[in-house]
Amino acid sequence: MIPTIEWHGKQVRMIDQRKLPHKVGWHICRGYKDVVKAIEGMVIRGAPAIGVAAAMGLAMGAASIRVKSLDAFRDRFTRMADEMSKARPTAVNLRWAVERMSRVVEKGASGSVESVKKALRHESEKILAQDIEINKKIGRHGQRLVPKKATILTHCNAGSLATGGYGTALGVVRAAQEAGKDVAVLADETRPWLQGLRLTAFELMQDRIPVTVIADNAAGSFMRRKRVDLVVTGADRIAANGDVANKIGTYQIAVLAKENRIPFYVAAPLSTIDLTLASGDLIPVEERNPREISHLGDKTLGPSGVRAANPAFDITPSKYVTAIITEKGIIKPPFKTGIKRFF
Repeated sequence: MIPTIEWHGKQVRMIDQRKLPHKVGWHICRGYKDVVKAIEGMVIRGAPAIGVAAAMGLAMGAASIRVKSLDAFRDRFTRMADEMSKARPTAVNLRWAVERMSRVVEKGASGSVESVKKALRHESEKILAQDIEINKKIGRHGQRLVPKKATILTHCNAGSLATGGYGTALGVVRAAQEAGKDVAVLADETRPWLQGLRLTAFELMQDRIPVTVIADNAAGSFMRRKRVDLVVTGADRIAANGDVANKIGTYQIAVLAKENRIPFYVAAPLSTIDLTLASGDLIPVEERNPREISHLGDKTLGPSGVRAANPAFDITPSKYVTAIITEKGIIKPPFKTGIKRFF
C-alpha cells in the first residue's frame, strides 16, 4: 500500500489524489498554510486522513513560530489551529485532531517553547501510527460480518488513501481477504470527484482484490438482482444517535439496502463519532463549487450558465444502519445506548 501522508524531513508530503490513478506523485507542503490548501483543494481527503494532515500541518506550523514566550507561542498557535479547523467543515476528525494538538500546547505550559514544538511533532507521528493500528482493528472486527464468499458494495473511498493507512471500509475488505475469505467489491463511481473509480479501484487492483466499478445510479439494480451481499462505507461524522454523514449518495444506498434486506455497515474510528451532536440534522454539510458538477476540468458539460448544486455529503438516518464497526468492536442498535457504552 502506498503511504497516504508522511513526514519528509521538516516538510510534510502526501499523495496527490487529484492525479490518481494515472500518476502517483507527492504533493509537498512546506508550511501549515500549504496543508490547509491541500485539504481544501482535495489533494488529500477522507476524514481520518484529513485529521492526520491537520496534526502534521500544525506541528510544522508550530516549528516555524519564532518566539521565546510561551504565551506568544500559544497565541500564534491558536490562530493557526483556528485556520486549520475551518479547512473543511463536515469531517469531525479534523476538529478532533486540532483539539488534540491544542491540548499538547496546554500541557506544555510549564516547559519551553522548543519542548512544546518537539511534543507537537511527536504527537502528529503518534496520531498517524495510531490511525493505522485503529484501522487494522476495525478491519479485524468488521471481517467477522463478512460471509466466506461475498460481494461487498462500497461508496466513495474509505481505503488507505482516505486514512493514515489500511483503511476503514476497505480495511474490512482487506481483513476479510487476509482471513482467507473469497471477497469481491462493487465500487460506486462516486460523482462528482469519482473517488470510487479513481481511488478505490486503484487501491484494490494494487492489492489484487477483484473490483468492478458501477455507476452510482446502478447500485439499486445490482441489489435487486442479488448481486450484493453487504454494503460497507466509511463516515465523515457520526452523531450521538447513530446518524451518519458520508459522501453524497450514501443515503440512497442505505435506503436501497434496507428495501432489499441487505446489511448496511459503517466502518469508522470512535474519533468520527461526535457526542456533542444529538442527531445528524445538526451536522454541517459542506457545499462545494457547483463547477464540480457542471464542468469536467475546463469543459462545460451542460448548457452554458446552467445552475448546479453540489453538497459534498448527505446524512443517513440511523434506522438504515445495521451496525457501526469501530476499533473497539461493533456497535449495534439502539445506537444511543450502544455508542454511550463504547465511550
